[in-house]
Amino acid sequence: MTHNELAMTQTVESLFDTGLERYKAGEAPSELIPLFKEVCDRAPKSSPAWTCLAWLYLLDDKPSFAHKAAQKAVKLNPQDPQARVNLALAMLETGQKGLRQHVDFAQQLIFVNPEWQEEVKNSIEEGLSRKPNWSSLAKVKSWLFEK
Repeated sequence: MTHNELAMTQTVESLFDTGLERYKAGEAPSELIPLFKEVCDRAPKSSPAWTCLAWLYLLDDKPSFAHKAAQKAVKLNPQDPQARVNLALAMLETGQKGLRQHVDFAQQLIFVNPEWQEEVKNSIEEGLSRKPNWSSLAKVKSWLFEK
């Protein structure tokens, strides 16, 4: 069975979970982008899938693709701080204006929910460990967490 045939037999949920496991195991973003693109194709209203795809694009130095995916994620779930962080990062990396509103909104969301705060902190640390010289992520981190 080829990879694509295998992917077609998997449910969207199991495909998504597999992708996350492979990501956590340290697989390269470029290897995972096709899998998450497929999840987004098959579940176009899944905000978490678009959020993951945007993050992978950011890690893979494809900010304009990341911007499109992050916009979809935020549109589907405006209350997701990670989606907002991804959108702000993509806007920063593509030189767009108006990103501070997304940072401020994410900041408000994580301020009221310690669990989200923990998740965002962890994903930022994780991003910096995978891409140590990621200056835009360092910038967004300081905007979010340094008063």
